[in-house]
Amino acid sequence: MPTAAQPPTSATQDPAPPEPAGAGAPQGVLLVALSTLAVLGAVLIAPVQPSIARAFAGEPGLDVLVPLSLTVPALAIAVLAPVAGRVVDRAGRVRVLTVSLVLYSLFGTAPLWLDSLPAIVASRALVGIAEAGVMTCCTTLIGDLFHGPRRNRYFGLQTVATSLSAVVFIAAGGALAADHWRTPFWLYAIGVAGAVAARALLREPAPRRTGALPPLDRRALLLPLLVTLAGGLVFYTPIVELSFALDALGVTSTATVGAVSAAAAVATCAGAASFARVAHRGPRVLLPVAFALAGAGLAGLALATTVPTALVAAALASAGTGLLLPSVLTWALGGLGLEQRGRATGWWTSALFAGEFACPLVVLALTAGLGALPHALGAVALLALALAVLTRLVRLAPGPSTRSMTTIVK
Repeated sequence: MPTAAQPPTSATQDPAPPEPAGAGAPQGVLLVALSTLAVLGAVLIAPVQPSIARAFAGEPGLDVLVPLSLTVPALAIAVLAPVAGRVVDRAGRVRVLTVSLVLYSLFGTAPLWLDSLPAIVASRALVGIAEAGVMTCCTTLIGDLFHGPRRNRYFGLQTVATSLSAVVFIAAGGALAADHWRTPFWLYAIGVAGAVAARALLREPAPRRTGALPPLDRRALLLPLLVTLAGGLVFYTPIVELSFALDALGVTSTATVGAVSAAAAVATCAGAASFARVAHRGPRVLLPVAFALAGAGLAGLALATTVPTALVAAALASAGTGLLLPSVLTWALGGLGLEQRGRATGWWTSALFAGEFACPLVVLALTAGLGALPHALGAVALLALALAVLTRLVRLAPGPSTRSMTTIVK
């Protein structure tokens, strides 16, 4: 049974059978594209938060409910992704994906007609439940349909697409909100089109299971999940805090903030795009490099006194986080068999989004405790550098292999 103490295994080694028929570029592109829907849920309404607050002025709990409408989908994903993973292994990936996409549109467009702020927040939580299904299914299917270098390429593209889409969706939300704060919610209707495409292009990689599911080796997954949780916090820190760091430097121009943020997004994409070319080095090399880059960049951002310095630091941190996500994902899921992958993906997705949800809360607490945002960024930088050392010293291997799971079942 593989554990974290065994010799490192290359991220491209996979005991899974050959790729099934019909696993090609259309399927890969669709799954990568559908993976961006969770980003749509997270950032689309960010530009309309002040408008929502004005529309419901005087409603009890306004100061809590408005920001909660933005963050509650991530919390729902963190809580329910493990449940989605179990359903995926039991009922089938494409079935769950199709239903999740339809529910995504149904719940996502609900604020077009809701007149109560608590009801809108509740609909946002339901969007998170649908997103848990979408994210778990998309990542699981990429692992099912593709192996070796092709899988690595699509895992890297998944991070590229989600990073770029965040910029696009924020801009789209702002543009659509010029008409009315409710208008951006129409974009959630794209889930129905995604459901139609999924039914047309995707096939279940395995027949629906009726017997007991083979158990997961949770001990082998524990370390990857803990690193993913901490890595999620590190990943979202430059995304969430960059504008505040620039504000602390006295930057008031939205054009400057937008330009620096766009440069950081490009660096994230570059880091993620490089993964396919370096995946053969394995997690014991890639994870320390990714965390070291992120830590150095965050430390530079904490110490920056000029905009050019902040730009270079943000780009360095973002390049590291771009490499981080596909590296830790492949480490966690690379050795899993077909009947375990859905549940493991659910737990991994839960850990990642828990880190996302906790990120602003942790940074806020550190800022209050240490006295200033740069000090908080320095603390997160130290966390990233500590993880770089940890992942270098601990001998990393992918999650439970098919052979190991056979032993467990017996």
